Amino acid sequence: MGYLGRFHAQKYAAMKDVDLAGVADVDSRRAGEIARECGTTPFTDYRALLDRIDAASVVVPTVHHHEVALACIERGIDILVEKPITTTVAEADDLIARAAAKDLILQVGHLERFNPAVLAMQPLLHHPLFIEAHRISVFKNRGTDVDVILDLMIHDIDIILSIIDAPIETIHTAGAPVITPLTDIANARLIFANGCTANVTVSRISMDNMRRMRIFQPGRYLSVDFSKKEVMSITLKEGAQNGQPLPEIRKHGFADQDILELELTDFIANVRRRATPMVGGQEGRRALKVALEVVQQVNENRARVEKLLGGSPDFAGLHHH
Repeated sequence: MGYLGRFHAQKYAAMKDVDLAGVADVDSRRAGEIARECGTTPFTDYRALLDRIDAASVVVPTVHHHEVALACIERGIDILVEKPITTTVAEADDLIARAAAKDLILQVGHLERFNPAVLAMQPLLHHPLFIEAHRISVFKNRGTDVDVILDLMIHDIDIILSIIDAPIETIHTAGAPVITPLTDIANARLIFANGCTANVTVSRISMDNMRRMRIFQPGRYLSVDFSKKEVMSITLKEGAQNGQPLPEIRKHGFADQDILELELTDFIANVRRRATPMVGGQEGRRALKVALEVVQQVNENRARVEKLLGGSPDFAGLHHH
């Protein structure tokens, strides 16, 4: 019941057709506090919950995703696992295979797929040639059990892989630790077999927050603002001024919907209908695999730099503050 887990519990508690049977956290005070808030039963061991439930959100630190998700699958429980699906591709493969063998729902919490702006941009796409994504945020002391690539960049990797129907040919990366021992700022350039290039930048040490993607394709330019839930489409229209075509700008804005609520409502609907999730295990695995390749490249580059500098920087002083 960390930062995100509390929100999951609140959404389930508010659903009329769902009974929130319990919340689990190793911290009994935290479990008790959220259980009282959501009108449910607290547990300090998640295993005590497994005989009481049909479905579960697994919102534990990433290193525990495989263990907890597997325990649920073995008891025949449908699950939504927060992103990234697991820490390794092998762990993801194991969960996918076991869930499939028991015909269970395995959904992965790539929240941005439920952003109304992302859903609205889909019909406007045709053969994107260049994509530029920026996801930068102010520093928070949560999510630092993984580097910025698995924390933030994986969102954009997942969206890009869902709209480009071609394999990645090459990846070029850069990244650095700044205030944690892990990578805090990174850039990846993904070059696809169909000629599309995606340039993705993430940072969790910025002075402000920005979540934006720009997509360039023949005849149209799209700007997607995930925070404002807004899509701007620019095309050149017939009829000209001084012989030049005029740009036509259309903005598609959306009511401020609760994206987590949309995702969890979708999960419950999939459980009821036995429907295949939009972001299932395979989609979670695909995003994880590319993200881990980016992590590996960044770490190799860092190791080379540290060797040249004669040792790694000391983060101890920064980290304690």
